[in-house]
Amino acid sequence: MNAIISASDLASELAGSNPPVLLDVRWQLGGPNLRPEYEKAHIPGAVFVDLDSELAGPAGAAGRHPLPDLEAFGTAMRAAGVSADRAVVVYDGGLNWAAARAWWLLRWAGHPSVRVLDGGLAAWDGPLTADVPEPAPGTFAPVPGALPLLDADGAAALARTGLLLDARAAERYRGEVEPIDPVGGHIPGAVSAPTTENVAESGLFRSATELADRFKALGATADSEFGVYCGSGVSGAHQVLALAVAGIPAALYVGSWSEWSRDGSRPVATGPDPR
Repeated sequence: MNAIISASDLASELAGSNPPVLLDVRWQLGGPNLRPEYEKAHIPGAVFVDLDSELAGPAGAAGRHPLPDLEAFGTAMRAAGVSADRAVVVYDGGLNWAAARAWWLLRWAGHPSVRVLDGGLAAWDGPLTADVPEPAPGTFAPVPGALPLLDADGAAALARTGLLLDARAAERYRGEVEPIDPVGGHIPGAVSAPTTENVAESGLFRSATELADRFKALGATADSEFGVYCGSGVSGAHQVLALAVAGIPAALYVGSWSEWSRDGSRPVATGPDPR
């Protein structure tokens, strides 16, 4: 099952007899809720989903975007029209970080067919509308565990035995700046792999071959076990998505640096080297 879909293919599927459920997950870190932007213009049929309240639990010791309560998540997805027997396509404003979080969460919770619109809304050249749909309730019931998940201890272990990728900007990895979390640096053993390098200048994902070459250059081997973290499990989901495009399965540490850095007993590495 492909993890991404082009704008032209999405247009064809939306015009078909069994169109996918379409979710608009526009979001900005630290900014206001983007539902007003959705209400101004969105792809026809898309239902707005809020990352902060529906794709994450309350911020706290488990990080800024911990896993949501499964019952609440299932309720939100059913209200958006999601059913396990109907494909889902998610998009955001263009970065695809938020869309990737929705993709990962739905896949982790057992939905078999979820794709991200490559390039997001910026790549869509079809019609837009201000009409807010009222979807028929879906039947999706989350069953977690379909994708691998890491906790802090698992991430620390994987950094030593496999390949743990840090998806944040390189300067945050090195500990030179830390605009959000209490401590700068990275998990010892993790390799810097900024999410921004997964896409070309066009805003579209690099090809599967280019992505596979990228991860190979970072130390991937045929038998590597992969994990990813970021600041709070959002851009890290984009890295897991990029790895999926390259045909490489990877686990996500959802708590990420926002959880790790809250615990003063956990080690912190700084500088350009993993260790």
